[in-house]
Amino acid sequence: MNRRQFLVKSGLVASAAAARPALRLLATHPPSPAGPPMNTPPSPPDFSSRRPPVSQRTFTSEAVEARINEVCAKIPQPELRWLFTNCYPNTLDTTITFRAGTGGEDTFVITGDIPAMWLRDSTAQTLVYVPLAARDERLRALFRGLIRRQAKCVLLDPYANAFYATPELGEWRQDETEMKPGVHERKWELDSLCYPVELAHAYWRATGDRAPFDDGWRAAAHRIVATLRTEQRLDGATPYCFARKSDFFYDNAPNRGAGNPTRKVGLIHSAFRPSDDCCLFPFLVPSNFFAVTALRHLGELASEILKDAELRRDCLALAATVETALQAHASCLHPVHGRIFAFEVDGFGNALMMDDANVPSLLSLPELGCYAADDPLYRRTRAFALSGDNPYFHRGRFAQGIGGPHVAPTMIWPLSIIMRALTSTDDAEIAACLRMLLRTHAGTGFMHESFDPDDPSKFSRAWFAWCNSMFGSLMVRLADTRSALLAQV
Repeated sequence: MNRRQFLVKSGLVASAAAARPALRLLATHPPSPAGPPMNTPPSPPDFSSRRPPVSQRTFTSEAVEARINEVCAKIPQPELRWLFTNCYPNTLDTTITFRAGTGGEDTFVITGDIPAMWLRDSTAQTLVYVPLAARDERLRALFRGLIRRQAKCVLLDPYANAFYATPELGEWRQDETEMKPGVHERKWELDSLCYPVELAHAYWRATGDRAPFDDGWRAAAHRIVATLRTEQRLDGATPYCFARKSDFFYDNAPNRGAGNPTRKVGLIHSAFRPSDDCCLFPFLVPSNFFAVTALRHLGELASEILKDAELRRDCLALAATVETALQAHASCLHPVHGRIFAFEVDGFGNALMMDDANVPSLLSLPELGCYAADDPLYRRTRAFALSGDNPYFHRGRFAQGIGGPHVAPTMIWPLSIIMRALTSTDDAEIAACLRMLLRTHAGTGFMHESFDPDDPSKFSRAWFAWCNSMFGSLMVRLADTRSALLAQV
């Protein structure tokens, strides 16, 4: 099931047909394997670990444990230190299935409370550990297995966003699309093909290890480029179609997955956003920026590892085409903020002016290596995204941040608060973000998918490993670059 349907089935969020309010307390949600029942706050100052016992952890790494100790030594605030020790290792503690045999390593990473692997989430959950891989052979084995597993997923179906560990058909087998055994969900999300490239590139740069880049990975790399070219739809054609019987509007992209009409300007179409919600206009601007970055990184891997000059040329040529199209079509005039990036466009001049908490987002462009953080166009876009002019920016008693239509219109996603801190150079802004995160974890010791900014005890997804990893990444960076700030929180 997708995230929205999981919440509906679990009773955490009402269906689109049901009356509001959309959220219930998590008292009805079963405890996750990540620790004690997450709806029961600890009694301060008893910040006892919410990690599972060592014997129950799904993967262990000496380098990660050492890093936890290093960072904790720079966090004097007890609750902030407790949050870090719970969140940073949560992906390894609870979401990994790792096997090593004669056929090589294999790593499957579930997203948390949904037993499927998203290409996006599995990358975002584990990237925080990549810098440690050079000094930990177990981590290198984990990444070799994940890089190979992601390549197999791409070869199984480059249009699918989430997969099972085994060749099975799940809850969405009745979707009107080409569902293959092993595919959990087949929502075409442009960023899904970018994230595996980013993981492979980051791993290679950190370790120099060429072992995962076998013939299967080479084939997947070619498939990625071919799919992105196809989804430029310069000839108007796409093999992709998708329809779902659902009362939730965002589960269906218009025209059976093809999307609303576009002028073919060189941008790449996406049927769905990183939130798994459908695009209103098929050119999703943050994901197209991300594709440019990923294609250039893939071109480097093609040259340095695969020794495939043709693939390198294809990557760089496609990246240049998309970048040129972004320069021409991705920005528009806002009546308050001036020229900013749109969230989605169609090439005809129509634009959707908003930002969503899920990554890639407009806010996240510098963090993804897509745009300079000090560029005036990005600064104006950032100011828009973090203002009431963004229809999905919300303020409440305990926090302010960006949400999206995926859960409920007034819910804030911690991802957006974390990304705000990651893209800020202002110590006061970063400290304010940390204080909001401290106020809104509802005593659980973990990040959530979303929360009510007026009542953080109302939240969705007690076990959301992507956000836990992102919080861990923020804390590691601050410990390395702004330890004095941590002492002030």
